Amino acid sequence: MVELKTQVEIQAMRAAGRVVADALAAVRANASVGVSLRELDAVAARTIADSGASPVFLNYRPSSAPYPFPGVICASVNDAVAHGIPSDYRLRDGDLVSIDGGATLDGWCGDAAISFVVGTADPADEALISATDEALRRGIAAAQPGNRLGDIGAAIGAYTRRLGYGLLADHGGHGIGRVMHEDPHVANEARAGKGMRLRPGLVLAIEPMLIADGSDDYRHDPDGWTLRSLSGARAAHSEHTVAITDDGPVVLTTRH
Repeated sequence: MVELKTQVEIQAMRAAGRVVADALAAVRANASVGVSLRELDAVAARTIADSGASPVFLNYRPSSAPYPFPGVICASVNDAVAHGIPSDYRLRDGDLVSIDGGATLDGWCGDAAISFVVGTADPADEALISATDEALRRGIAAAQPGNRLGDIGAAIGAYTRRLGYGLLADHGGHGIGRVMHEDPHVANEARAGKGMRLRPGLVLAIEPMLIADGSDDYRHDPDGWTLRSLSGARAAHSEHTVAITDDGPVVLTTRH
């Protein structure tokens, strides 16, 4: 069931979104060569706790998962597209890192993701990250009241395919509110003008996940959570929680 939020509820989600933005910023600031993913997870945990919030991902277990997620953030490196478990892996020069984080504050959720390179960046990785961020911006711009859900996926998909990148198969964005995953599913590739009409009060997590070599296919790591590009190509992930309002889309997961 799709639930529309009131203006007061959207403001409460904005507060949760700021916590997520602060946590991601802290992780990025602490990500350097030699730092472990587990150490970055601890940075996010402290930031969220200091804000009086709770992590959404920790112990989260959808029906398809083999066990509850053991981290505060998803930390995916290089060919890992999403859902990477924070481990003792220490970052190396040139690693492409995607961090996905979520928090609950006063009963409302925020969810966002960023990608960046540690140390010396390969221009191809910079281009991939830039394209992922731009795909997100285009998806958000399409989230106008009166548009259709498919317009978001059409904006993301058309741009991504034109550049020759792939989109992680079977995955996309989602509704969000009192729980992290609500209806509707937000496809990253869809037909414009199709799907439910976007109405003020709808809050969506929009999240393109791009794969460098144009492939969409993936495999699961033995850990049962981490998704890697099947070809071994690098990937990037960008996400914001976005409210549909009478005045257009409003991003809730920024620091200011």
